[in-house]
Amino acid sequence: MQNPIKNFIGKFVSNLLKKKNPDEFLEQSAKGGLKKTLNAFDLIILGISAIIGAGIFVMIGSAVIGTTERVGAGPALVISIAIVAVACVFPALCYAEFASMIPVSGSAYIYTFATMGEFAAWMMGWVLMLEYAIGTIAVASSWTGYLIKLFQGFPFLPEIMKNPPIWLTNDYQTALLTTTDSAIPHFLGIPICLNLPAMFIITVIACILLKGMQESANFAKIMVFVKVAVIGLFIVVGACYVRPENWTPFAPFGVKGILMGAFAIFYAYIGFDAISTAAEETKDPQKNLPIGLIGSLLICSIIYAMVTFVLTGMMPMGQIDLAAPIAVAMSFVGQDWFAGAISIGALAGLTSVLLVLQYGTSRILYAMARDGFLPPVMKKIHPKFQTPWFITIGSTILMLLGSLFINMQVAAELAIFGTFTSFVIVCIGILILRKTEPDRPRPFKVPCCPWFPIIGIVFCSGLMFVALREVKTSAFLFPLWIVIGIAIYFLYGYQNNRKNEKLKLQMVEETTTEEVTNK
Repeated sequence: MQNPIKNFIGKFVSNLLKKKNPDEFLEQSAKGGLKKTLNAFDLIILGISAIIGAGIFVMIGSAVIGTTERVGAGPALVISIAIVAVACVFPALCYAEFASMIPVSGSAYIYTFATMGEFAAWMMGWVLMLEYAIGTIAVASSWTGYLIKLFQGFPFLPEIMKNPPIWLTNDYQTALLTTTDSAIPHFLGIPICLNLPAMFIITVIACILLKGMQESANFAKIMVFVKVAVIGLFIVVGACYVRPENWTPFAPFGVKGILMGAFAIFYAYIGFDAISTAAEETKDPQKNLPIGLIGSLLICSIIYAMVTFVLTGMMPMGQIDLAAPIAVAMSFVGQDWFAGAISIGALAGLTSVLLVLQYGTSRILYAMARDGFLPPVMKKIHPKFQTPWFITIGSTILMLLGSLFINMQVAAELAIFGTFTSFVIVCIGILILRKTEPDRPRPFKVPCCPWFPIIGIVFCSGLMFVALREVKTSAFLFPLWIVIGIAIYFLYGYQNNRKNEKLKLQMVEETTTEEVTNK
């Protein structure tokens, strides 16, 4: 006699580990395949577009000087950048193997579904949500800083635009760092802190996404060109004001500071995912994807190192600004005109990054809803614009609420934890698929496997472990985010997927019965 409890547990575990065969994804891609037009150069440009932006304009200041919860690297941030570049090489190679083997859109979410099953895929999607949605809040907060810096360059503007009250340009936690609670207006005992510029740009981007990506494509290219030109301008002009004595002490907080700097600047390297999602549109992916991944990594690392050398050489470490470090550095040396130009470039760059992050947020949620993880209403498509309007509006509202309470640095740190986690899982996925499907064709293979994936796991896990011991707020919130994700899966996602399976089975049976009847 069969044990019902044992059968239930066995079936339950089987559902958790239920995978989607890579061939299923390839079949779906073949039905509505995208035109393969991208070459290696296109992928490098895509990577540079995605990587250069939020890291330079958001995190480089805190990576140098630190925050209230963690120390910074000082001028030794260049060493931190080298560590991160090396740490990223190994996940990049793993992404390349997956993308060349399963060249479809979806990236880490798809790879996890193919190797670890339903539950792990849900958690990967949930972690990617952390990476994109919470990252949006961090970038939008920095957007506010550069907007105010730009306004300050126009003397004819009203004073409230050039020096607005801190409660109109920050979340509650950040406002408390520079003022008292009594200086913040309250309504029914609730503090009123509205980062209005951040909320404005998040809403504007959401409206663009609701209408569709095609309308904003050319505008996005212009913004990318502007931000790269501005960074080049900063390096060239700022180099004339470098004072070597500002590089002393080189590593004020020693090895600990260098490692924490590596943790902070890791946020800059959210760009590999964008490259791997283009696999379906890449010509000769087994060759071009590795070139695009590694090429963009090296180029961006060199640019980041040059910006760090110039920034830390222009002004004493203690005077580097957290919200708009590059613009403030130019003002520090008396180049207010260049500071204004940098603010314009930063706004353009951060806007393009926000476009990518908010797009990723809505599309990841849409993919999860399509797979039965979220309520069916979340996959509703707008009848005119053909975009997932419900999930775009819903995710935007959540981001706006988050911008009221989540500190910019904490939001960025949470996004970094999400990036670390996705990199580690992709490396683990390669090891699993090498074991479970050793004969599957692999146009590109990670060299020295299993050692390279293992090194990637150790590097990323090690940096994450070091950071968890230092950043108390995000170290608490990150596990809390994971627990919430697990709860949502078991309270809704698991049961809804079982209903979807029964519905699909019923549809197959009805189709089969109809075919037999017709014969």
